[in-house]
Amino acid sequence: MNGSAERFETVVVGGGQSGLAVGYHLARLGRPFVILDAHDRVGDAWRERWDSLRVFTPAKFNGLPGMRFPAPGLSFPTKDEVGDYMAAYAERFALPVRSRIKVDSVSRHGAGYLVKSGDAAFAADNVVIATGACHTPKVPSFASELDPQITQLHSSSYKGPAQLSEGAVLVVGLGNSGAEISHEVAHTHRTLVSGRGTGEIPAPHGTGAAIFVLPLVKFMGTHVLTMDTPIGRKVEPQFIKHGTPLIRTKLKDLSAAGIERVARVVGVRDGRPELADERVLDVTNVIWCTGFSPALGWIDVPVFGDGGRPRQYRGVVDAAPGLYFVGLEFLYAAVSAVLPGVGRDAGYIAKHIARRANEAQPATVTAEMASMSR
Repeated sequence: MNGSAERFETVVVGGGQSGLAVGYHLARLGRPFVILDAHDRVGDAWRERWDSLRVFTPAKFNGLPGMRFPAPGLSFPTKDEVGDYMAAYAERFALPVRSRIKVDSVSRHGAGYLVKSGDAAFAADNVVIATGACHTPKVPSFASELDPQITQLHSSSYKGPAQLSEGAVLVVGLGNSGAEISHEVAHTHRTLVSGRGTGEIPAPHGTGAAIFVLPLVKFMGTHVLTMDTPIGRKVEPQFIKHGTPLIRTKLKDLSAAGIERVARVVGVRDGRPELADERVLDVTNVIWCTGFSPALGWIDVPVFGDGGRPRQYRGVVDAAPGLYFVGLEFLYAAVSAVLPGVGRDAGYIAKHIARRANEAQPATVTAEMASMSR
């Protein structure tokens, strides 16, 4: 190991909502740790998303452990308000976040782990991977075959319609991001959307839903759809594959906005998107709302199963003691990757770390006493 590596009991990789929640619980339990984050400022993971984005859950559900969200309870905060809340949260609880540190690798070293970032290294008994679910944009391989004159964006780099060229827009993907972005773009461009529907929450989004519907959805996603229930284990594979149902912008809203639904995009012909029905679209813009991949290959520890997901239970990896995950889609429950759900998962992991440290302490003391008696 690099002799200049800094030593910590726990290194948390990622300073978004999940990493901050883990930090809060570790601090409450009196355990030492550091949070490493690649962004310039706490909250930038939210600030960098598209300009008009608002969260789907009302403010009363969006607070992290120990601090309510500072907005009217039934309002739906903007992405910048969420980012500013994250920064205020880290400051209020004096969480040790080190910004502009992008972790390149995590590997085993002895009984612990070595975390590397460029020339810097951090040694730790525990590592919590809190890089979240929206990490690496997923785009089909044939995207590179599109005519270079076609403007291509992934939803992660989309800010607003001003980025687009004149002409028609094809939005690929009909999850919540695809529905919201296509609805916005349709105000200024002819818009087509391709993708399989993910279902819909059967109620209009807004204040009424915040009062009557979303509390039920939150309860179901927190307590019913978990890895400890038969229905949760049945739903989990489909949830991971297809995503959440449409929440705010529904299919009828797309139809009312004049958006044309088209068949699945299967490839490229003559530089243009080709559909499953052999239609070739003459568009000047393509927005890929095709989700993200976990992209956890930088973790050099053999704990991954099919699909690249870690083999874990509630974020605890039995095959690699001291390695934890938080903030992934359906880590434990349907709400595990969103603001209303990360606090519970973070608390479970922090307690596990504290218990592990307390169990190791007697052995350490015994070894020190034996050394002194020699």
